[in-house]
Amino acid sequence: MIPIAKPYLTAEDAQAAYDTILTGWITQGPRVQEFEEKFAAYTGAKYAVAVSNCTTALHLSMIVAGIGEGDEVICPSMSYIATANSIKYVGATPVFAEVNQEYNLDPTDVEKRINSNTKAILLVHQIGMPADIDAIKKICSRYNLKLIEDAACAVGSAYKGQKIGSHSELVCFSFHPRKIISTGDGGMITTSRKDYYDRLRLLRQHGMSINDRVRHNSKKVIFEDHIEVGYNYRMTDIQASVGIKQLEKLDWIVTERRKIANKYHEALKNIEGIRLPLERERYFSNYQSYSIYLEKSFPINRNRFMQELLDNEIATRRGIMNSHRETAYKHLEDKVNLPVSEKLQDRSVLLPLYVPMIEEDVKFIIDTILKLTQLKTV
Repeated sequence: MIPIAKPYLTAEDAQAAYDTILTGWITQGPRVQEFEEKFAAYTGAKYAVAVSNCTTALHLSMIVAGIGEGDEVICPSMSYIATANSIKYVGATPVFAEVNQEYNLDPTDVEKRINSNTKAILLVHQIGMPADIDAIKKICSRYNLKLIEDAACAVGSAYKGQKIGSHSELVCFSFHPRKIISTGDGGMITTSRKDYYDRLRLLRQHGMSINDRVRHNSKKVIFEDHIEVGYNYRMTDIQASVGIKQLEKLDWIVTERRKIANKYHEALKNIEGIRLPLERERYFSNYQSYSIYLEKSFPINRNRFMQELLDNEIATRRGIMNSHRETAYKHLEDKVNLPVSEKLQDRSVLLPLYVPMIEEDVKFIIDTILKLTQLKTV
């Protein structure tokens, strides 16, 4: 079976975790700080704060941005459900907006949904393809709104020459195994604001005024205070030690992923009924996923296409979910009109893409797809 994805983890990563375990410092500590500093430098951000996953990163970002009860936050429905959930966590309401053919928020549709209760826009860089940050920032400036970036899929991607993570006040990343680099699980928030940085660090560790490392290294007895109600959203030093090694390989991993994506692109670009991902000029995708869209003119429907590939031991996944169609948000379905998002979910397929991926497997996937173009509609 050719899997849809798998993390690129090496003996070097395992050794880093092993070495950290032997130090005896396995929770949040010096390796976390090192990972944060190196991640900030990589993205071009002023600060970075490591957390337990991207969902907790989004939650804390909502809090420091001042989002709360009665507020509305505009976001895509076409995103993993954690995007909308993070808004609900702070008592605010997600307002689902339409996306464009690149799977990201349509700025024109976003602006139509702004009202007096709108407090922020949560922008998602879906499947690693950068969204139009400048257009959304202009809307935020025009209406005095906060901008938060859900960059769960976008580590290593770039927008107009700058790495994702350096454009906005709050940008959230994921290190889940389906992402470009992994720490098993884990997340990171980059920010340009010192006040956000300080509060994020406070909130991730129970609102504790003095962290464990400071107490451990102190030559005097000191006692912590818990300044506000916080959370246990810490990353461990074991995870961070792996993250440091993964970060060293990130650019190479992205280069290799883009080579595979280009093979798909070259082989499928002239196939009637298949629409390929669009990477605009000065947009740089890490190709966290490679999604193709099957037009009505394609010989078979999306579900049969996926089954035929599975019968040939090729794993795929459906198009990105629409949160308003999930049971948790089903009550909003009748109030939401998002035809582009729904068609993208219903007619898109994610193809296998991971590093390393052998040439024979890529060729077999392409050849199998080309054979399916010869099938008759049933």
